[in-house]
Amino acid sequence: MNSAPEKLTLPLLQSKMKCDPEGYECELVLLYNQFKSSMELFKQQASLHFTSVGGIGSDPSVAKDLSDRAMFLAHVTHLYQKHLIEFPKQLADLLNSSSKSLPSGLRCHIAQALILLINRKMVDIQENLALFVELQTLGDRTLRKLTFSHVIHSIKRMNQKHKNEAKNRALQKILFVLLQQEDEAKAKRSLITLCELHRRKVWFDERTANAICTACFHSSPRIMIAALSFLLDYEKIEDGEDDSDEESGEDDVASQTPQVILSKELVYKAHNKGTSASKKKKKAKLERVRRSIKRQQRMSSERSSSSYSPLNHLIDAQGFAEKLFSRLRACNERFEVKMMMLKVIARAVGLHRLILLSFYPFLQKYVQPHQRDITDLLAAAVQACHDMVPPDAVEPLFKQIVNQFVHDRSRTEAIAVGLNVVREICMRMPLLMTEDLLQDLALYKKSHEKAISIAARSLIGLFREYCPSLLAKKDRGRPTDPKAKPKAYGEVAVASNIPGIELLREADGDNSDDDNGDENSEAIASGSDDDLNEVVDSIASGSDDDDLDQVVDSSDADDNQMSSDEEELADGDSAPEVDSDPGTDDENVNNSSGMETEEDEELEDSSEEQDTEYKREAMSDEIVETGSLEATTSSQDSKPKKRKHCDFDQQLVTADSSLRALKRLASTAVEKSSDPTDGILSNEDFQRIKDLKAKKDAKSALAQHGLLRNGSDAKRTASKVPNTDELSKKRVDPAKLEVHIRRRVTKEEKLALVKAGREERGKYQARAAVKQKKTGGLSNRQKEHKKAMPLAAKRSKVAKSRLDKKKKNQRSGKQFRGKKAWKQ
Repeated sequence: MNSAPEKLTLPLLQSKMKCDPEGYECELVLLYNQFKSSMELFKQQASLHFTSVGGIGSDPSVAKDLSDRAMFLAHVTHLYQKHLIEFPKQLADLLNSSSKSLPSGLRCHIAQALILLINRKMVDIQENLALFVELQTLGDRTLRKLTFSHVIHSIKRMNQKHKNEAKNRALQKILFVLLQQEDEAKAKRSLITLCELHRRKVWFDERTANAICTACFHSSPRIMIAALSFLLDYEKIEDGEDDSDEESGEDDVASQTPQVILSKELVYKAHNKGTSASKKKKKAKLERVRRSIKRQQRMSSERSSSSYSPLNHLIDAQGFAEKLFSRLRACNERFEVKMMMLKVIARAVGLHRLILLSFYPFLQKYVQPHQRDITDLLAAAVQACHDMVPPDAVEPLFKQIVNQFVHDRSRTEAIAVGLNVVREICMRMPLLMTEDLLQDLALYKKSHEKAISIAARSLIGLFREYCPSLLAKKDRGRPTDPKAKPKAYGEVAVASNIPGIELLREADGDNSDDDNGDENSEAIASGSDDDLNEVVDSIASGSDDDDLDQVVDSSDADDNQMSSDEEELADGDSAPEVDSDPGTDDENVNNSSGMETEEDEELEDSSEEQDTEYKREAMSDEIVETGSLEATTSSQDSKPKKRKHCDFDQQLVTADSSLRALKRLASTAVEKSSDPTDGILSNEDFQRIKDLKAKKDAKSALAQHGLLRNGSDAKRTASKVPNTDELSKKRVDPAKLEVHIRRRVTKEEKLALVKAGREERGKYQARAAVKQKKTGGLSNRQKEHKKAMPLAAKRSKVAKSRLDKKKKNQRSGKQFRGKKAWKQ
């Protein structure tokens, strides 16, 4: 029985060609000729300007056959490269010549066939990049998405393993030429492509960033607005969309999460020591500390990650700012576009610390409390201020902000915003503030409005760090440096060392001092604040005399190793602070505390005599060995650390007379014991610096919340003056200028808040109804009624109840007047 011949379809023929390419060459040539004839027919109709709704005709089967043959040939091109060598070029020519007259479905299928050939590396994307940009301008939404995603992903895939700079330059040149054309549609699509590749960090270089910035000077306002909006919203786009990027690995996410470093002892005390109320308070304090440390670490990571802007790559930043400012002056666009241009100019001036003196009088015209978007304008003014601008150029703008916003007849919101702007400007240019003006603004700290008082106190706190002498004496508090003054105009602080190297030196000094002495001497030599406080408390209570004697003995033992010349030099150094004469020691002790005993005096005298005798013997032995005094001087010069340690130990003998003297000596010992490094740091050293900084921040946070004894010292050292480079890189948020300002709530918003508060609350019911509906068992009274009682108790209770009922019935109907005296 003969079977019916199998009908050969294009998908079936495609699968057979993949199995046996040589056996189906005739069918391939036939289909290729059919495709060429259909394509020529389309070109002739396009040359005759036949533009109907359906393309070349109302029959959709013709377009469908052509699209099917195009996709079929694209799938088998890699099998028949000799026969189909002209096929990719024919597809590109068809789209170039008659893309506007082709039906939408046929156009998309031909574009898909060309994309398939590019993905299989049969065609280079460089040859068809301009074509794909042009196809995005046809108004076909499906085709625009298809071609745009293909361009982005193909360039991203090309640079995934390594950067091919030659190919990237060729592709960028094509897009840069399209961006500079007068055709608005092509320029816009090329700008969108460049912005997307730059945002995805595929083309994250100076050429792309400068091309985007130069689009701000395009003749079309729409191109200019698109470029300005990308430059302004780059940080928001980066923060919002980078989290969902597929390329972000687990290591990057783990490195961005804030890590809180707290003492195990504090955590143990909060959970295991004290009463329940005290443990609850300690847990709450620890939780607040964790939140504050996480917030600080998150802010520091945000500053390091979101400080980038495409404006950083400007080659000629001064020319860019001047050219854009001249266009702003001659611009007739709407107010929103002018504000965008103004923000970009201010951002460029702040990032590159440019000097654009005519920009500040231009801002001065708009500084009014009733001005539209005044907070954005003031934020731009703050962004454009830096320490390289002459204070005389910004002074008129600064005075107008103060006069227009901060006065008694102004509104609460305007005063608060004005004080916040003054603080931000003074943070960047502290030379603008005068003593009279600062003292007048400081009086607003007594305002009953929370926003005003907070803003005034923040201004006072700023100048406690910058220049406390400008404040009134009652407002200075306890500054870290009472003689601090802002830098003069043009003065630059040159970094002479690596930031945080002092923490590493202190840690190395602590490790080196751990070899000698007992626990108390180690605590004092290392400068540990907690151990120092414990030693100070023990000395103040007078309970650890034995421990103090051990400290003195250990210091005497260390002194025995020094030469006589070192002893004389040490005595000369320590003379201005502490007198080593036992008589003067007794006077100091009597004047300060009056707690010294004769045993302590004898101990000091005997220890000093033994010390001097032993040193003389060591001196004589050394002279005998060397034959001269030069050996002693050379040993003195070669061991400067020993001399410093001797200074500290000799002063420690008499330091128990004053707690302040002990703290001062411990601090000086920490400064002197810092061992300079050789200037070469490894990756482990930098990691140690990072960990030490985290521990220091955690310690200051604990002290601020009252969990450490040295709270006052830590609070004073916790405040840090921000760096000018950090301020210039940081973007000023207009919302922070109006923080703590209470907004007027409308009736609809109040009603919405009330309804939102009622959602989780149940329906109102009386207390009796709630008790009746309660679940979980009976009450105590109900349990007493149902309690199992002995038989005798039940009978007595029944008899008692009968007697009570009988008495009650006898009294009913008669008025009880009390018992008579004669019836008792």
